[in-house]
Amino acid sequence: MNLADMLTYADIGQLTTIAEHYECECKRNSKHELIQSILVMLNRREFIEQQVSSSSAKDLRFLNTLLFDGRGSYSLEELLAIIGQTAFDADPSDKQQKAESPREAIARYKRSGWLFNGTTQSTRFLFQMPNDLKERFRQELGAMLRNRVRRSGEPGAYREEQNLYAEDLLLFLRYVRDQEIELNQEAAMYRRQQQQVMDMLHVSEPLVTKGGWRFGYGRSFTSYPSRFALLYDFASYQEYIAEEGGRLRLTPKGTEMIDGGMKESMVQIFRFWLRLYKQAIPNLTSLVYWTSECAKEWVTVSSLHQAIGWLIKPYYYDTAESILNERILKMMLHLGLLRIGESQEQGAVVQMTAWGLKLAGKSSVLGGGNASFVH
Repeated sequence: MNLADMLTYADIGQLTTIAEHYECECKRNSKHELIQSILVMLNRREFIEQQVSSSSAKDLRFLNTLLFDGRGSYSLEELLAIIGQTAFDADPSDKQQKAESPREAIARYKRSGWLFNGTTQSTRFLFQMPNDLKERFRQELGAMLRNRVRRSGEPGAYREEQNLYAEDLLLFLRYVRDQEIELNQEAAMYRRQQQQVMDMLHVSEPLVTKGGWRFGYGRSFTSYPSRFALLYDFASYQEYIAEEGGRLRLTPKGTEMIDGGMKESMVQIFRFWLRLYKQAIPNLTSLVYWTSECAKEWVTVSSLHQAIGWLIKPYYYDTAESILNERILKMMLHLGLLRIGESQEQGAVVQMTAWGLKLAGKSSVLGGGNASFVH
């Protein structure tokens, strides 16, 4: 539902509150005049630009979550949870952030016309955001982020791993078929066989060393390096492999995959990665999308962090910078969405691949339903 429709269904109390918030000049006892004056104010071309430029990082993170969430309406509890997820790294000098409770923030979003109550008996205690307002916010937020990145020339050399992940999945399944693989007490492959797998794959990684913390990015992440952990978890989730009696074996489904000469869809692996990493990075979908918007050309990684790093909530010992570099950009490279290079003058640089741009623009792939960010 668009803004004009929601204003029509809103009661005169909320309309008056919105009109007073924006200092609209109209009769407060005329619903028609209230709606018209609010529409004139909120439909001004510079209105969204002013909203984005004057909003706090906390408010923009809250807004960003709504833009990429497939749900059409939210309960009070769901909004409180979103505010809890997005209210981090508050500026100590920002008195509003220190004094305002989550419920007061929701009331302010209602005064601003960002949120409205539902229009039917079953939805009147739920909250919705106008679809056309979402689209305008998405465009303006995108313009702000793109203006923050610094473009670079093409580096002399760069890495690109298109389709290698699906090929390595098949190589790993063949290894499981051909070898007797015993598992240790942590249900992980012994290091000698881990190294054999690494030597066989197109993209090798150093094995995990003892002593470091590793959790939050999948079941196998504690035992295996990042790229292989995702591959192992995907193979297990798809029931291509099974851990039974202290051994790792290929399942009939895995055998069928190999014998049929089939190759797993990279789209399915990408979707699995989004689901797996969302525990640690709840707004991963939006970060993939904004990376695609900011890196259509070669851009510096340092400026990309300046552009979107404030959207990333640190996860235990993972800082926003390490999450962007290691958990997002590096995995996007492995999944074929991104190429990474090194510039002598500007350091690390990245650019989306054509396939990555196509994939990141599809709400059906990102899991956003009819989300308004697709164009």
